[in-house]
Amino acid sequence: MAVTIAPFGRTAAGEEVLAGRIENAAGMAVTVLSYGATVQSIQVPDRTGGLRDVALGYDTLAEYEANDGYLGATVGRVGNRIGGARFWLNGQEYPLAKNDGENHLHGGVRGFDKYVWDMAAGADSLICSRVSPDGEEGYPGALTVTVTFTVTADSALVIDYAARSDRDTVVNLTNHTYFNLSGGGSALDHELRLSARRFCENDGGCLPTGRLLDVTGTAFDFRESKPLGRDIGAAEEQLRLAGGYDHCFALEGGPAAVLYSPASGIEMTVETDMPGVQVYTANFLTPRPGKGGAVMGQRDAVCLETQLFPNAMNCWGFPSPVLRAGKPLSSRTAYRFAVR
Repeated sequence: MAVTIAPFGRTAAGEEVLAGRIENAAGMAVTVLSYGATVQSIQVPDRTGGLRDVALGYDTLAEYEANDGYLGATVGRVGNRIGGARFWLNGQEYPLAKNDGENHLHGGVRGFDKYVWDMAAGADSLICSRVSPDGEEGYPGALTVTVTFTVTADSALVIDYAARSDRDTVVNLTNHTYFNLSGGGSALDHELRLSARRFCENDGGCLPTGRLLDVTGTAFDFRESKPLGRDIGAAEEQLRLAGGYDHCFALEGGPAAVLYSPASGIEMTVETDMPGVQVYTANFLTPRPGKGGAVMGQRDAVCLETQLFPNAMNCWGFPSPVLRAGKPLSSRTAYRFAVR
């Protein structure tokens, strides 16, 4: 296993950003930026043995600073949406930024994706860490966060999240990599299987209402593998409201998801200890140049964001995102690659 760290550039504010690279003997290589603890690149062999970069991203730091979409970023303090941009904890209301209509999205105006993290190298990993101070984006407590990216000998990218706060707070960390297992073009031919028979009902702002809907007989039934594009245009209210898939599925054990590209033969299996996975078909990704100048846009990728259910502080019965003072938080997600 080879792990290297090199300069990547400086932010507009003058902060140095690093690019770490992990490569295994099978040829898999992952590049992580200290800006946003961002997965910039995932190169894996296809069925011919050639390498394909299966993660959307940019060549320059300026592009990451200028563009929206959270490509490859670690998002937090709370990933996804919080309804009304506020929550109550211990009898106190905490107002947050409204950066998604009336709601709060992915940690706010300046979430974890827009900070430069500390980066260190391990034997087979890159360790990114930062302290989110008390009151950052309206959240209580100084939160110490570590995200460790590991590449295994059998070609898995394992992401370990760890956090601890000095006050009660809320936390829901995830990674926002846009996957295209063909290496480019539309992802609608990708075949997806999910270990889920229920998903979170959304309102018109892609905000979970608190209801879990049965996938049976709907476009949301991925219990048997099917192309992402097969039912994405179905006349169903949940698809219409989100412009495609942008929903959290309630996981039921076993691999959370299996994604496959018939074009490349690359298969990715997602394993996690989180209760949900947000399936997002890049519905709002506007056309833009990515790495190597290749144009990417709407539905050219799919995000599989393992997490707690969104809007959990406002939905009775959802797994709680509350992290008590002094208690450790840890979670793990693995993206395992193979060919067939």
